Amino acid sequence: MTPSNTPLIRRDTSAWRLQVWISFGVAVSLCAIGLAWLPGDDIDRAFMVMGYVFCLSTAFALAKFVRDNQHRPVDTPMWKLVVWAGFFFAMGLTGWGMWRMDIQPVWKAYLMVCWLFLIAQVFTLAKTLRDAHDADILEARLAGRRESAESPLA
Repeated sequence: MTPSNTPLIRRDTSAWRLQVWISFGVAVSLCAIGLAWLPGDDIDRAFMVMGYVFCLSTAFALAKFVRDNQHRPVDTPMWKLVVWAGFFFAMGLTGWGMWRMDIQPVWKAYLMVCWLFLIAQVFTLAKTLRDAHDADILEARLAGRRESAESPLA
């Protein structure tokens, strides 16, 4: 609490938010460039694009699930299984697809580094967005309390 009995609302700096969005954009761009120029068959390229999108969506779902259940469980055990299994299934299939592709090791290394960078940036972006959302909710609640305390009918 601050001296005025108002809780301190912590927000990320604009520099941090910019860095998070730029890093996410760079990760997506590096993956897209690598997949677009990937040597080999079109079917391999299509499989990898689907794998990256699958990993991207399951990583966002996992980040949300973990954050939603941070203080107390709010989701069913079956949903927990679906979210975690989906994430590991996506990562495993994409890794398997990358391993079995008949391309030079340097391409595999590039794709793997880009892929892991993308997943890391998903978690960072999800946390940054959720922190901003939580701060907005707290700010709205505090504003509502102030309005009701200042109301002549209170």
